[in-house]
Amino acid sequence: MGALDGKAAIVTGSSRGVGAAVAELLAAEGAGVVVNYRQKAPRANKVVAGIEAAGGRAVAVGADLTSPEGAQSLVDAATDNFGGLDLLVLNASGGMESGLGEDYAMRLNRDAQVNMLKAAAAVLPAGSRVVFVTSHQAHFINTVPTMPEYEPVARSKRAGEDALRAELPALEEKGISLVVVSGDMIEGTVTATLLDRAAPGAIEARREAAGKLYSVEEFAAEIAKMATADVPSGHTELVGGAEWFQRAQA
Repeated sequence: MGALDGKAAIVTGSSRGVGAAVAELLAAEGAGVVVNYRQKAPRANKVVAGIEAAGGRAVAVGADLTSPEGAQSLVDAATDNFGGLDLLVLNASGGMESGLGEDYAMRLNRDAQVNMLKAAAAVLPAGSRVVFVTSHQAHFINTVPTMPEYEPVARSKRAGEDALRAELPALEEKGISLVVVSGDMIEGTVTATLLDRAAPGAIEARREAAGKLYSVEEFAAEIAKMATADVPSGHTELVGGAEWFQRAQA
């Protein structure tokens, strides 16, 4: 018996990296998982195949969360394939990619998060949970400066967190809890790779400051724990390296 037997989950941005690892962990606990991708269907199908090979349930769904219909298509996939929706993990983020417009970071990291939440909240029952994944660089951006190359992304993700927190009263009325999971830079992620390319040495500097950077699998495990953790709505789970940011803002 898994902690999520009979439950259904959506994990946005889960065709690779942290999102894929979270999807695998949730499926291992019994959840039927909607694996979301924007463009790379083969990657998402590989994640689904791995989950199914391990005895789990999953479906891959292509959806651009910055489009009006993207969020609803994921909710529909959960209800059509798994009979409902009990858990939403808001993992998708970006903003360092080129060619997607100057406002892309804000459209994805703030607007799309809120749209996804509202689409999900229409079907999430009382007792369900939403988990928003962010970074310390974003969570603490109002008090601790970050690298210039990452600042637009950090500010857009903080805007997303603030916008989601503004929904807490409405979620409470429905019995839905919201938890924020904030982590330091994660080894091997797309964001870390792009940042290190834009500012060579940036990841090594964070590694030295934090003492350790979490791996994809380690961070995913912390996110998955928050799916069922006994914490109040609005709780922020700080994962790895937060002490440096807390000292910096003191």
